[in-house]
Amino acid sequence: MLNKEKIKELLSRRFEKDIHKKLSEIPTPDALKDVFKGAERIKRAIEQNEKIVIVGDYDVDGVIASVIMAEFFDDLGVSEYFVRIPNRFSDGYGLNPQIVEEIADAGLIVTVDNGISANDAAQICKQKGIDLIITDHHMPPDVLPEAYAIINPKQKDCPFPNVEICGAQVAWYLVGALKDVCRINYDMGKFLDLLAIAIIADMMELRDLNRILVKLGVNRLNSSRRAAFAAIKQFYAKDKFECDDISFLIAPLINSSGRMDDASVSFEFLRAKNIDRACECLDTIVSFNNSRKEEERTLFECSLKDVREDEQIIVTWGRGWHEGVIGIVASRLAKQFKKPAIVFSIDENRAKGSARSVGKLDILSLIASHENLLAGYGGHKGAAGIVIDPANLEAFKTAINGSCMLMDLHEFSAFDEPLGEIDAGEVDFELLEILEYFEPYGQKNPRPLFEIKSAVVKNKKLIGREQNHLKLILQKDGKCLEALFFNFTREPHAGESIDLVFSVSKNSFRGLVTPQLLVKEIS
Repeated sequence: MLNKEKIKELLSRRFEKDIHKKLSEIPTPDALKDVFKGAERIKRAIEQNEKIVIVGDYDVDGVIASVIMAEFFDDLGVSEYFVRIPNRFSDGYGLNPQIVEEIADAGLIVTVDNGISANDAAQICKQKGIDLIITDHHMPPDVLPEAYAIINPKQKDCPFPNVEICGAQVAWYLVGALKDVCRINYDMGKFLDLLAIAIIADMMELRDLNRILVKLGVNRLNSSRRAAFAAIKQFYAKDKFECDDISFLIAPLINSSGRMDDASVSFEFLRAKNIDRACECLDTIVSFNNSRKEEERTLFECSLKDVREDEQIIVTWGRGWHEGVIGIVASRLAKQFKKPAIVFSIDENRAKGSARSVGKLDILSLIASHENLLAGYGGHKGAAGIVIDPANLEAFKTAINGSCMLMDLHEFSAFDEPLGEIDAGEVDFELLEILEYFEPYGQKNPRPLFEIKSAVVKNKKLIGREQNHLKLILQKDGKCLEALFFNFTREPHAGESIDLVFSVSKNSFRGLVTPQLLVKEIS
């Protein structure tokens, strides 16, 4: 049976191998190959009034990376720069030949959170005499683009430590190098609030230097003078942001404009100089987010018809399904059914798909083994994108499920195991403080799960607009516990004795903070 001391010990073990445990210990910019070469070229462009174009990405990481570069240029008094964030629907992902043609008067292009596979665009830059600096964190291809400088911790010969960082962090390191080559005093800590959001939104491992930056970033978020965060607090009546607010509120809001329309709205929101402008942008973003939720709900329900118990991988598609939400639908399917999911949107003569894995299964390798059926694919172990001829969808579904026949998917897809059984009496305010100390939770530092056996259901209530959540009052060993089961998969009856797996969260009501169980499983 777990007690608080044992819980502390088990959670401490997660960080035993961390190399960087304080801000003063994190790598310096010179750990990134080409970072000072890139910084010197940007400095020259500033001095010679060349037009600099920053090309970002439409997700949270790419938007924040763009904001970091733009804000630094503003602080430096640079006037000859422009930010171009590609539109998911009209431009596609990252720097491409069409965007280069559009900004052909630039003297220098700097990509953030993209560009490592932009070989064709790099060739056009070379022909037009435009220097290209690529800053990215995605896996480099075998043949790198011909660029003036490539700043990516994953490229060969880069001495950066073996800790994955996001695109906004690479941009932040470039700003650090620029600060040095321009020989100015500059507060690099001013971006910690933004970095925390990007790291969590891009699902980086929350260990080592990422853990430090997020912990400090959440504190900075609460003291931030950015009008955007004041607007969110005002709109959602929040006094203080918790770590979970990044995952469940802030990041989805910033992401929604790029998913539903154009990410430039979120870029402008984060750059807003006053509360009125921030609130104006937020109104638009909230509208996008509500549309995203509605679209997601509709597509999720449509996709359920293709879920079959006898298939190892869920593959589903529909004509005209919204490209901006198929990734979220794939995530929901994978989470609910505990098996990988691939969701396709069919549009004219192509189907664009988004894949999500479970556990340790390498979904990208699995997809790559069927490349003869595909028009294109890319991504990483946990998530991937696919383009396919709609005529090949059935064959692909059969083939990818067939290739799993001999695999033990249970071994790959085992979800986070509970730390162990806990005494109901240990669930108190002190436990909340212990769990808070080990935040932020996420990749490689999952929120701890616990078990309680033979708890009696004293009361239950369906909640939520669609009555799809369950509120329970449980009793165990004379102690009453309040529990929530979101999107519940089993509804116990009053008086029933149940075993449950749960995490513990903070419930604040009228200034009173109490522990609340978030149920993952009931048996």
